[in-house]
Amino acid sequence: MEQRKFIVEINHLYKSYRRGSQILPVLQDITLDIAEGEFLALMGPSGSGKSTLLNLIAGIDKADSGSVRVGGLDITALSETELAQWRHSHVGFIFQFYNLIPVLTAFENVELPLLLSGLSRKERKEHARMALRIVNLADRMEHYPSQLSGGQQQRVAIARAVVTDPVILVADEPTGDLDRVSAKETLDLMERLVHELGKTIIMVTHDPRAAEKAHIVRELDKGVLNADIQAGH
Repeated sequence: MEQRKFIVEINHLYKSYRRGSQILPVLQDITLDIAEGEFLALMGPSGSGKSTLLNLIAGIDKADSGSVRVGGLDITALSETELAQWRHSHVGFIFQFYNLIPVLTAFENVELPLLLSGLSRKERKEHARMALRIVNLADRMEHYPSQLSGGQQQRVAIARAVVTDPVILVADEPTGDLDRVSAKETLDLMERLVHELGKTIIMVTHDPRAAEKAHIVRELDKGVLNADIQAGH
């Protein structure tokens, strides 16, 4: 059997926050490997450290100690400026509330991350069109967010997340603001990104139905990572 390459390697990660004179531990001795093309769900009660771990993997936050390697690069060693540049080209973000810019069309929202990429205008347009075709919204390119349903807005957000061809996709409660049908469509699309495009997705969710789509479910409890729960795939 072919050995799968680990795209994310986390070793002995600790993270705490300071509140006045108090130090509040959030993550304690997290060690986790995520294979390329994996769909991983992080679950756990509120305050268990799920979003903090996601933010550390995505280079939004910095750990107190330990290392996070993504694609072989130790991102914990990067400066803030280097991290910002790395995030832009290596991480696709999917949020609970879409974070689309209301005055831009679907097409313009998807094209936005490419404006700093050095691609020509023609190449940017081709990439943005292709990303919108992947999420089945080629017929909604000129619509503004207010003219789209919640599910369609989340699909635009996913197109924006994949348009730079990132190494990893991080999703924080991606179905949290959607009705049941739209949530299923969003999860089916994320599953397709894994199976058809070989994307690696790390998703924080409270929703057991969302977690069922993942290959592996890991649970955080009071900052400690529990054993693997193999999902149904």
